[in-house]
Amino acid sequence: MNTQLKIDFVSDVSCPWCVIGLKSLEQALERVSDVASAELHFQPFELNPAIAAEGEDIAEHLARKYGASEEQAAKTREMIRARGAELGFRFEMDKRARIYNTFDAHRLLHWAEGEGRQRDLKMALFEAYFTKGDSPGDHAVLTRVAAEAGLDPARAAEILASDAYGAEVRAREQLYQSRGIHSVPAIVINDRHLISGGQPPEVFEQALRQIVAQG
Repeated sequence: MNTQLKIDFVSDVSCPWCVIGLKSLEQALERVSDVASAELHFQPFELNPAIAAEGEDIAEHLARKYGASEEQAAKTREMIRARGAELGFRFEMDKRARIYNTFDAHRLLHWAEGEGRQRDLKMALFEAYFTKGDSPGDHAVLTRVAAEAGLDPARAAEILASDAYGAEVRAREQLYQSRGIHSVPAIVINDRHLISGGQPPEVFEQALRQIVAQG
């Protein structure tokens, strides 16, 4: 018997650990395909909701927010690059010079869910920012990425030029914050089980098998 799991993946498109968490989770889902299948929904979280449209220098931002020295930041970047490579994702850390507001990207992701292209858009947004160094807050970039994900670029541009889906995104952000989620990635399974962080595939696999066994 194959158990159907509902998985809400709470994340931000400017979070490198969210890329690692998603790729690890997907590997784990392949490993447990003998006992489970999943319906995956991407839920919004903004790491920097108050950031200006032009963004901030990432080194200055991380030093101020986390107190990280350049040496510590360099070690973290290399660890992220190596973890990504193991999972088949290319981080070009030297291209990511700035950090940006991601609210408009989340509005497009909300729309993409109804179009059946949410996962495609999520990965395209990750690649645009972490591999190409493009801004996930730039409307031209977002329109191009939507097209790359198989969505209608004209409709994407219309959404971005309006406030469409803004209220829905805010409501979902507030919902998950009210449930105690203040860091990402946060993976919520069947609205009951929480796995936090960019865990290795083995950790996700073990947790998924335990959840299936518990019924």
